[in-house]
Amino acid sequence: MRRDGFTLVELLVVIGIICVLAALIGATVQVTRARANSVRCVSNLRQWGAALQLYEGDNSGYIPRRGQGVQPVFQINRPDDWFNALPPYMGMQSYQYLVAQGLRPHAGDNSVFICPSATDPGATYFMPYGMNMYLSPWIRPQEHRITQIPNPEQLAFMADAPGPYASTIPSTMPFSVLARHSGQANVCFVDGHVVSYEGNYIGCGIGEPTLSDIRWQTLTSGVNQAPLP
Repeated sequence: MRRDGFTLVELLVVIGIICVLAALIGATVQVTRARANSVRCVSNLRQWGAALQLYEGDNSGYIPRRGQGVQPVFQINRPDDWFNALPPYMGMQSYQYLVAQGLRPHAGDNSVFICPSATDPGATYFMPYGMNMYLSPWIRPQEHRITQIPNPEQLAFMADAPGPYASTIPSTMPFSVLARHSGQANVCFVDGHVVSYEGNYIGCGIGEPTLSDIRWQTLTSGVNQAPLP
């Protein structure tokens, strides 16, 4: 009598092929999702850049304050800080207002405050975008003005950040720009354009290198934030 069916070896081969295909499909889905998240992040940063241009137009070219620097955020009630000053130019409420209403942005929210690839480390406040730490620090009597800045198209304004900090730069410190998009970090410049960089290229976790296409220090006169490691 003839029996139709698979042998044990044939079954094992089929199962092996299915596992390989599932792994390939899973990896493809992860790559596609990561790319989509990076595109959404770039879109968020472009909105922040556009809001900055509108703010400058209404404020004689001045750039909002960076918020706190090397410390995790604990003060959110200053109207001149970027996270309170810029949202109205996008038709949004300030960060201070959102927190007061119990609407603090969280990881996974569809919000311009939130990078879709960011995870919340559990700090009091969560800001996965940070403003350039050298721009408009509170130690400066007056905010930086766009007309004071040499080559503003090369100066970073905002970038992917760890979350607990309102401002960031490439650094060895915990507030460093974070390359969360498959080893890349998205950076918005003072003129509003956005570029994705390899983390090692711009110094994520290492410190700011000297580059021709991007810088973090303002190169302005007067009181400025001292260089940080």
